[in-house]
Amino acid sequence: MLRLILLLGCLSIPLGAADTRPNVLFMVADDLATTLSTYGYPKAQTPNLDAFAKTGVLFSRAYCQFPHCNPSRSSMMSGLRPNKTGVTDNADNLYENIPDILTLPHHFKNQGYATARCGKIFHLGIPTGLESMDDPQAWDFGTPFKDERPYPPKRESSVTVKTGKKQGLSWQEIPVEDDALCDGGFASTAIDWMKNRDASKPFFLAVGFHRPHLPLVAPAKYFDQYPFESIPLPDEPADDVADIPLPARNGAVPGYTLTATPEQRRAAIRAYLACVSYVDAQAGRLLTALKEQGLLENTIVIFTSDHGWHLGEHKLWHKRSLFEESAGVPLLISAPGMKGNGQRSSSLAELLDLYPTLCDLAGITAPAHLQGKSLKPILNDPSAVLHDGAFTQARRGAKAEYWGRSVRTNRWRCTEWNEGRDGIELYDHETDPHEYTNLATDPKHAAVLAELRSVLAKQVPQIETPQRHPAGATEEKD
Repeated sequence: MLRLILLLGCLSIPLGAADTRPNVLFMVADDLATTLSTYGYPKAQTPNLDAFAKTGVLFSRAYCQFPHCNPSRSSMMSGLRPNKTGVTDNADNLYENIPDILTLPHHFKNQGYATARCGKIFHLGIPTGLESMDDPQAWDFGTPFKDERPYPPKRESSVTVKTGKKQGLSWQEIPVEDDALCDGGFASTAIDWMKNRDASKPFFLAVGFHRPHLPLVAPAKYFDQYPFESIPLPDEPADDVADIPLPARNGAVPGYTLTATPEQRRAAIRAYLACVSYVDAQAGRLLTALKEQGLLENTIVIFTSDHGWHLGEHKLWHKRSLFEESAGVPLLISAPGMKGNGQRSSSLAELLDLYPTLCDLAGITAPAHLQGKSLKPILNDPSAVLHDGAFTQARRGAKAEYWGRSVRTNRWRCTEWNEGRDGIELYDHETDPHEYTNLATDPKHAAVLAELRSVLAKQVPQIETPQRHPAGATEEKD
């Protein structure tokens, strides 16, 4: 069947004709929540992505399928949900579980695209460069994996967090130019590749930024954009955690337990935002290069993240939760000729949708195994609705004993832990957008809860995979 698809794809382009199919620039940040100015995070200084959002469609309700690096990226790149890939930890291997899987960039390469990877697209341990889960068959060109350390000498920060192994919030303010650190280097390499590529082919260029993944390392000038005293702390209810089930609480995952003072939290948010601004600058360089080379008008551009990240909300840090801050991702898509360009959409979207969307926009037949939906209808009409719910799964607990599954609808988020045996959560986003009040035990919402739990059971069946390693076992290198 694949050979037939390839043949038909070749026959669709007359011999000697120029291949005018659109290029793809696919940018993925690591651990980036919706902490961009254009997403309503006012302290974030992200002018390049703010400007880019005005040229494409901003998805305000986009969600990952698993808030952990390898599971999320394996799902996004394969087009399969985590309970299909079997990848629920950083040590799981997509290609061992599904040896013949056809990933997104590999499919584009098979269809005649020149493909290149700069940085982290499939899972790659940060900062060590270990644990590469890359698909080497997917790329004509790929930057080598290596330890991004040693970092240049740092400027001492005024506040630090001292905790045990794997539990810290480490940051470094480094007085260097952008290219001295890995993300600046990825942007430069990607721009050079664009300039020297085989221009007879359309390209699929994937650029994966390491930041704002820990350690929070960025040139000092980006820290200088955020004076310490200017960082506000959110006004949160003191008893927010009281109604949260045990699996969802701080301390439920080894390596993720952290208690920060208000001063430390403010300093960590400052460091995170500095890294976000560093990524914004590199995305801006790539977009400028596209324009300068006359490629912007025929290039599909996507900017997103593998999952979100907590900055102390619900007493949580890092990822791996099923709250909005961890499950939600920024998603900006600009595609030539789409009527929705320059608009915002509140329609639900999943990272799972990117594979079929790119196939649809490029005029490429999508593989039959894909579980997502093309977002092209929303790109043409931002009010269009494709999904009734977006689904995210997670594993938590010292032995990964808590399986979580969550559905986000336009109004509600419903989360179950071990099919409800270890806790249920229900949040009404019309009245409680920060998910402070768990309504799962409120009899007034019993019918809604029953309906959403039925949807979860049908759409995301609970899975049991071999317990090869505890949750978070590889997090030190993630």
